[in-house]
Amino acid sequence: MLDTTIGYFTKFLPLLAWGFVMQNFALIDMPLAWFDLSPRGIGLWILAAVAWDFMYYWFHRFSHEISILWAAHAVHHQSEDYNLSTALRQTSTGFLFGWIFYLPLFVVGFPLEVLLAVNAVNLIYQFWVHTQHIRKIGPLEAVLMTPSHHRVHHAQNERYIDKNYGGMFIVWDRLFGTYEPEHDDDPVIFGVRKPLESWNPFWANLQVYDYLLFDARKAKRWRDKFGIWFRRTGWRPEDVEAIHPKHRADLARFHKFNPVVPASIRRYAIAQFIVAILMVLWIGDLYAKGESVIVPCVALWTLLLTLGFLNEGRETARKFEIMRLLIIVPIVILYLQQVGMLVSSVVLVAAVLYMLGSVIWLTYAPNEPKKIVLNQ
Repeated sequence: MLDTTIGYFTKFLPLLAWGFVMQNFALIDMPLAWFDLSPRGIGLWILAAVAWDFMYYWFHRFSHEISILWAAHAVHHQSEDYNLSTALRQTSTGFLFGWIFYLPLFVVGFPLEVLLAVNAVNLIYQFWVHTQHIRKIGPLEAVLMTPSHHRVHHAQNERYIDKNYGGMFIVWDRLFGTYEPEHDDDPVIFGVRKPLESWNPFWANLQVYDYLLFDARKAKRWRDKFGIWFRRTGWRPEDVEAIHPKHRADLARFHKFNPVVPASIRRYAIAQFIVAILMVLWIGDLYAKGESVIVPCVALWTLLLTLGFLNEGRETARKFEIMRLLIIVPIVILYLQQVGMLVSSVVLVAAVLYMLGSVIWLTYAPNEPKKIVLNQ
C-alpha cells in the first residue's frame, strides 16, 4: 500500500528519464506499428520481453550486491513468511536508482509503451512464484523462474544467499553462475540476516538506510563514509567494525517475529486493514481522475503506521490510534468538504460513525491476551 501510494508522487521520475533518452539517443526508430500480431511483430514482443528480463536480472543482482541498492530492495526480503502477499511487499524507494538499469533498452529504441507492457507482464509473472504450495514442475525448472527457484532466492541459509535473480527466466542465473537449486536436506529459512522485527512499514523501508548511515557517520575516513554506500553488501569500515561489531545470525536458533497481541486488538487491526484497502482503491480512483491525493495519502500512511504499532503490541499504540481517529480523520473530513469531494450526507455520517465506533472499540478492548489454562 505504501509503495503504491508513494508511487503516485515518484513513478513519473523514471518515465521522464526514459522518455528523454528515447527521444534523444535511440539508435533505431521502432514505430509502435511494428509490434503487431504478425510473425515479425510477435518476434519483437518476445525480444522485448526477454531483453527486459535480462536487464531485470542485472538490476536484481546488483540490488543484492551493492549496499545502497540493497537498502531499497531489502523490504521485499524482510518477510519471514513466504506466500503471495510477499510478492506485493515492495520498496517505496526503488524509484531512486532502479530505472537506470533499463536505459539500454531505450537507447536501442524500443517504444515506451512496449517496455511498460513487458514490464507489467514480468511483474505479474513474478507474483505466482511466491508460494510454498508448488514444489517443482519438471523440465520447466531448467528454463523458467519457478516457486522452487524463487524460494531459494528468499532464503537466508548460507548456501542460498545471493542466488536465483531472474524474473521470468532462470537461464541468466545458469549462465552467470548465480544458480542454486532447492535442496530437500536444507529447508529454506525465509527472511534476512538482520531481522526487521517490526510491523512499521516506514521503518521497513528505512532500516538498511539507517544502519548504512550509522556506519558512515562513525567511519573516520571520508572514503569509507562515501564508499560504504556503493561497496559490497555487508562490507563495513574496519574502525567501525572494531568498535561496533555485528553478530552473525544463528539460524539454528531462528524464531519468527511474532508479538503476542490480544485477540480483540487483532480483530480491530483486521477491520482497519480492510478500511486501508478501501482507501487505497479510493485514492487510486481520485488519482485517475486527476484529483489531489496528498491529504488522503497522509491519512492512509498514518493508519498504516498505527496498524504497525498495534500489531507489535506497543503500550502506546492505542494512544497513537485514538489520536489518529480524533485528529487526522476529522481533518480529512473537513478537507474533503472544503474541496467538494464529500458531497453526500450519507458518506459524512458514515465517516463520523467510523471514527466514533473505532474509538469505542479500541477503548473497551481488553488490554491483555487471554491466558490459556491447562488442565492439571
